[in-house]
Amino acid sequence: MSKYLILIYEAEASYATATPDVMADVMREHDVFTSGVPALGASIVGGEALHPTSTATSVRGGSEVTDGPFAETKEALGGFYVVEAPDLDTALAVARTVPARFGGVEVRPVMSFDG
Repeated sequence: MSKYLILIYEAEASYATATPDVMADVMREHDVFTSGVPALGASIVGGEALHPTSTATSVRGGSEVTDGPFAETKEALGGFYVVEAPDLDTALAVARTVPARFGGVEVRPVMSFDG
């Protein structure tokens, strides 16, 4: 099995203005997603939600420290899942089911440095 990182990019403003009901719906969608992953032939081995980019600090060149995210974008990295899957096609099948109502997801294979 290989590992894949599923990065969730969404519009932060949509979450900043979301009602408690919308946030509850989003959490339910993620619960449904995580319970459905094994049926797709994969497993979740990690994942987290991230605080908004307003809490980010960037370090460039090893010494320059600035407030804010590394890059200004319309959609920001809001969280991620790490999945184990037999191949990219399976990881993409999982990614298609990730709740990202205010944006989308990106799938990246995780490098393995084991022999």
